[in-house]
Amino acid sequence: MLHFFYSLFFRIALPFVLLRLWWIGRTNPEAFVRWQERLGYVEAFDEPVIWVHAVSVGETIAAAPLVKALLRRNPDIPILMTAMTPTGSARARALFGDRVHYAFSPYDTPGAVRRFVGRVRPRALVIMETELWPNMIALSRQREVPIFLINARLSSRSARGYERVASLVRPLLRSISWIAAQAEEDAGRFLRIGATPESVSVTGSIKFDVEVSDEVRAESSGLRAALGADRPVWIAASTHDGEDCQILEAHQQILEHFPNALLMIVPRHPERFDDVARLIDAMGLSLVRRSQSGSDGGGKVGSEVYLGDTMGELLMLYGASDVAFVGGSLIERGGHNPLEPAAWGIPVVSGPHIFNFETIYDRLDSGQGLFITDSAESLARCVVHLFSDKSSAQKAGHNALAVVNANRGALEKVVDGIVKRV
Repeated sequence: MLHFFYSLFFRIALPFVLLRLWWIGRTNPEAFVRWQERLGYVEAFDEPVIWVHAVSVGETIAAAPLVKALLRRNPDIPILMTAMTPTGSARARALFGDRVHYAFSPYDTPGAVRRFVGRVRPRALVIMETELWPNMIALSRQREVPIFLINARLSSRSARGYERVASLVRPLLRSISWIAAQAEEDAGRFLRIGATPESVSVTGSIKFDVEVSDEVRAESSGLRAALGADRPVWIAASTHDGEDCQILEAHQQILEHFPNALLMIVPRHPERFDDVARLIDAMGLSLVRRSQSGSDGGGKVGSEVYLGDTMGELLMLYGASDVAFVGGSLIERGGHNPLEPAAWGIPVVSGPHIFNFETIYDRLDSGQGLFITDSAESLARCVVHLFSDKSSAQKAGHNALAVVNANRGALEKVVDGIVKRV
């Protein structure tokens, strides 16, 4: 009954959702492009595909090593990647070019999902992390499509929310062929809200299998040389509205101790690039934008703030910094993935709101590779400390990298698990 009312509500809301999509598309055309795909009107495939669903940029990046491994194992099976956001779709295209197919994920109404599944004919559905869409799962299962929830995580907050709609969630979880949980705590929460023990495994997080290629290392080294190899540089990555002002205030305080310090700030969403640029100007800080910084990427070396206003370069930008603050954590967004800066061997700094990645942050914390701050003042103190005490910064960076290396191996387990079940 709850599933019926869920679908009814989504049908009623759909015209308003599409209207909002059109409205956003007036200023961000990418949001409205290929809107028909969101209703299930996608290209029909001649042969069944492995459907990999990653809702946005973070999940798309997390899925990338998995997709690459599946392409190596089964090069003859086509892969379709879907996302809900334009940035997620664009990131997938940047990563894979024409090696995979792309579409926007259908809205979760019975009609849209039924059309989508009928045209795509998935051989398997691979869902990244915790995207439990009732109609996507139920209608795929009706067609006997094996469903895999990969890199599955479930915070205690989310588990409590799902428990309130247990009659809807329990049959969904029991339709999933395999839940590859990041940690024992995640597995326990999935079991608590209705998953069956035989469908749940603890594989670890494939995010620990992050690799920094020689090409990315060379590009990062070139950027750092252009920015100034001897100046202290810190990055604030994946920032959200409500954090930028605190970060810029912290940088003003850092400049009192290190007048030549550089902040690289990278907003999470591209539609905020111009807003953040205006905020930087309003706070009296000199600015260069990466998109306008010339062929070497460095721009005016004397600038106080470097705005990362391009897509798909965050891993490279991390490597050009000495300290990394990971955003979405000074406000209650739950934080973002800290493993990319950790893989560079640089100290990781975060705000206190990290419930989306609590297991990963716990491991970094216990491994002494993490610093937690809760305000502009404490963030400034932390960065000043790490700039001043290079041995402490180097040790924290080594510790962060050690945590990454100690937890590698989940990717192979996940790929093996998928291949033997398809």
